[in-house]
Amino acid sequence: MHNFQARDHFADGAQYIAGRLTKGTSGRTHAVVDPATAEEVHSYELAGRDDVDAAVAAAAEAFPAWAGATPGERSDAMHRFAAVLADRAEEFAQAESLQCGKPIKLSREFDVPGTVDNTAFFAGAARHLQGQSAGEYTGDHTSYVRREPIGVVGSIAPWNYPLQMAAWKVLPAIAAGNTIVLKPAELTPFTSLLFAQAATEAGIPDGVVNIISGAGKDAGEHLVGHPDVAMTSFTGSTGVGKRVAEIATATVKRLHLELGGKAPFVVFDDADLEAAVHGAVAGALINSGQDCTAATRAYVQRPLYDAFVAGVADLMASVRLGDPFDPSTDMGPLISHVHRDRVAGFVDRARSYARVVTGGEALQHPGAYYKPTLVTDAAQDSEIVQSEIFGPVLVVLPFDSDDEGIRLANNTPYGLAASAWSRDVFRANRATREIKAGCVWVNDHIPILSEMPHGGYKASGYGKDMSAYSFEEYTQVKHVMFDNTAVVRKDWHRTIFGDR
Repeated sequence: MHNFQARDHFADGAQYIAGRLTKGTSGRTHAVVDPATAEEVHSYELAGRDDVDAAVAAAAEAFPAWAGATPGERSDAMHRFAAVLADRAEEFAQAESLQCGKPIKLSREFDVPGTVDNTAFFAGAARHLQGQSAGEYTGDHTSYVRREPIGVVGSIAPWNYPLQMAAWKVLPAIAAGNTIVLKPAELTPFTSLLFAQAATEAGIPDGVVNIISGAGKDAGEHLVGHPDVAMTSFTGSTGVGKRVAEIATATVKRLHLELGGKAPFVVFDDADLEAAVHGAVAGALINSGQDCTAATRAYVQRPLYDAFVAGVADLMASVRLGDPFDPSTDMGPLISHVHRDRVAGFVDRARSYARVVTGGEALQHPGAYYKPTLVTDAAQDSEIVQSEIFGPVLVVLPFDSDDEGIRLANNTPYGLAASAWSRDVFRANRATREIKAGCVWVNDHIPILSEMPHGGYKASGYGKDMSAYSFEEYTQVKHVMFDNTAVVRKDWHRTIFGDR
């Protein structure tokens, strides 16, 4: 059984401002509910506008000193941060599984070690933030490029991977010399708060990392529109992302959006069938399907189609649903009963035009469990193929030619991730070129790593998380030019006044 007691950890409040926990001042409370049991595990005071103002002020006050620290100083602090996270790994895993319903093996083996690695990566990357080398491009001047931090970053993270998303927002921002105010989803604040506390424990100065636990309409919108916030990074649905963009535009902020996905899983007729079946089930069911890169649309060339459907149905039926803290549990609940009912609605509506091969029902259980679900015989333009479901639902459609498979893969508004399955290198390379997505895996689906960027095309947003590419979001590029001639009257002045 788990031993993370949220009430003990956050008795002083669920806002982390200038290095300490405080209570929110909105006058409203929010209950964090264990989605596996439907039991309340903690109730806290939500942040209001005054709390956002206080957090932004703390970040603004901390910015000059943190931005002025040397890359080596920031790097050393972040290496200590990674060490603290590694020492407290089990605490983080317990808290993540409690608030999200994740299987403990996923928290222990994916979310937490991935976050520790990401922290170590950005600790090293902090020392490699430079512009281009100097050069005399006009002949009379020396030019060089500086990379400078933007200022206070206001970020909003989702509930599906609270710890990893906190890391993806915080780490590149502070490695580049910015300070940050992060708003986690009010459903899942625990690991974001622990993450900020670990930063303080590691010696990162007060005010560099601040957490506001509040509702999106209140705390979130005020944070995005705050005049002292120079940049906003948002991960969440495309619909909410559009609202964030509207608010940010009013103050001409730098904006990074990582939005929804509907990842295609394209299986060509020369693929390793067993590998594709296993990859599809793992890719569709990770985190109970609550993953913007999850495999949601499998397109299978006709010679393999029937065997693929049968293999996926059999493997899905073997997946063990249960207590997230039981190490043998494969899949936990969805984040809430409200979300479970939303997922069920997609499947129930699809029964009128498609076939539910397996699953398609909630468990008779107090928790928000929904069985792994396989759907076939849906049309390409149907809701279940086109819309992001964000649950353990995989739709399988056949295709004939390679041209058709790639066309169908691109035929949604989204473009976050995709995979292609083939033993033919030319076929696979064509798929990686022509599928419009920010990441295309070949003969695998889901793995991510700190060194490589994550971000989408089309309605999946723009900008990158992770990797050195993320610094493009969190730095200003400045051109500096020195005159080398000491000549008072330069030739180009004659174009404005006087004669040659």
